[in-house]
Amino acid sequence: MSTFTFNISLSVLNHLGRNLYRSFITVLGEAISNAWDADAKNVWIYLDKQENLLLIKDDGLGMTASDFQDKFLKIGYSKRKNGVNRTALSRPFIGRKGIGKLALLSCAERISILTKTRNTEYVGGTIDNRGLDQAITNDLTPQEYLLGDTSKEKFSRFINNHESGTILFFDNIKDGIKNTEDYLKKVIALYFRFSLLDNDFNIYFNNQLIGTDQLQGLADKSQFLWIINDSKDPYLNERILPNSNLKKLSRLDIQPEGVTGFIATVNKPKDLKIITTDEKVSIDLFVNGRLREKDILKHISSASVVESYMYGQIHFNKLDDGLDRFTTSREGIISDDELFKDLLESLRPIIRRILEDWDKWRIELREDGDSENKRITRKERKSRELFNVISDDFIPPAGTSERDKIEDWVKKLTEDAQFNLSTYGECFVSENLLRMYIKDRSVPLSTKATNIIDEYKALEARNKGFGNLSIEIRQNNDGLSYLSMNDLTDLVDKPDSKVSDPNKVAALTRDAKEYKPVRDAMAHTALLTVLAKNKLTSTYENIKARVKQLLNNP
Repeated sequence: MSTFTFNISLSVLNHLGRNLYRSFITVLGEAISNAWDADAKNVWIYLDKQENLLLIKDDGLGMTASDFQDKFLKIGYSKRKNGVNRTALSRPFIGRKGIGKLALLSCAERISILTKTRNTEYVGGTIDNRGLDQAITNDLTPQEYLLGDTSKEKFSRFINNHESGTILFFDNIKDGIKNTEDYLKKVIALYFRFSLLDNDFNIYFNNQLIGTDQLQGLADKSQFLWIINDSKDPYLNERILPNSNLKKLSRLDIQPEGVTGFIATVNKPKDLKIITTDEKVSIDLFVNGRLREKDILKHISSASVVESYMYGQIHFNKLDDGLDRFTTSREGIISDDELFKDLLESLRPIIRRILEDWDKWRIELREDGDSENKRITRKERKSRELFNVISDDFIPPAGTSERDKIEDWVKKLTEDAQFNLSTYGECFVSENLLRMYIKDRSVPLSTKATNIIDEYKALEARNKGFGNLSIEIRQNNDGLSYLSMNDLTDLVDKPDSKVSDPNKVAALTRDAKEYKPVRDAMAHTALLTVLAKNKLTSTYENIKARVKQLLNNP
């Protein structure tokens, strides 16, 4: 019987990944990950936007000629053979399938590789994507496509004192380099955080060390922080925790074991926007220091407004075990993976806790909270928001000597303001609706009502004289605007005159009499006792029910 073997077309490069990697940041990530796996201590990224060139250099182990041929150029080669999951320096391998290197082919017309170990000379080659496309069109096998030579001249300024490691040269970046240097430095700091978690691994961008200082602006805008399972992230210790702008901190425990990280919220949703782009910082999942799932909230979203304020990182290294849980593009985790689903379930109560804390803490700071949170009523929430807007006009600027004292005074008024403002609104609405009802039904004014109106008109005239005012104050001069709740109810809903004890008969007038003294105290901006608040609230509920009944009765 004949012996048959596989004969793979070069087109498999496209199917496996060359066209899957469309993000320039993904390409940087693959190169950095390869340097990590090679036990490099330093990675240097050089970008020339004018020349449309990118060079990435590391000082890792490098490759011999056989390594370059049999490992780097062997698509699907895995470093994790025979159960080996760590490098010689005991770093957890980031690479797994051996196809991430295809990302390097996706972003430039030509990619040149130069590599060496401590005991060998440089070896390498050049991949010209136009020639590779032609080879794919002609259905060549990998053995029939030869890499081009790599000239050391283009690397001349980068190979001095380079004892070992790999240099990647990307010539003529596809679609140009549209991102600013500031954006790229910030994104490198955000998405390749293992550089911040290992003091022996450094990333340089155009000779500038990328560190937590790249994230200082984000830390300055962070308002609340929740640390998960005592995370030791340097960004927390160096940037957020020492920051005076941080207002609240909580520490949360979470299962399964091995999950760490943090979630923070910023002052305003726009603070999460990465400069010069529409991209926003999110809550991301990292496995062994590598970004594996961006914006993990999309899997557990509650559609709460609070989510537009949140960012952070979740680390769960157990997702990198004997199973391959990652998508082919290496930019996500397979959604139905059981361990991943367990992690998501464990995060749900944490997110719920954060939503509650955020609303409570925002209100304590006199800022708008989550309008959909039912912890307090909608009326109470809107009253607080109105009070915050009004009181802000009276608080001196930051740094003023009296600011802290006045802020404390305002804080002491908050609870009473919430009650008084909402109660005034109730008075305003119910009394004016009664006035409209009386006019609509052509209810005649009683002698008592007329006398009250005349009395208040005379008092108003005297006060206008004292104030030297000649303008009209009230929109309606029909007299009803001078009558308060108990006077109005006397016109539309009072017990029959034959009743011996009117106070024992359910009617608006009875409730209005109880309502008036506390209502007048509130209308004069007095701070009410607890008993008075309770009385005003319970009596108003009776009044509201009866007014609604009157209004709905044709």
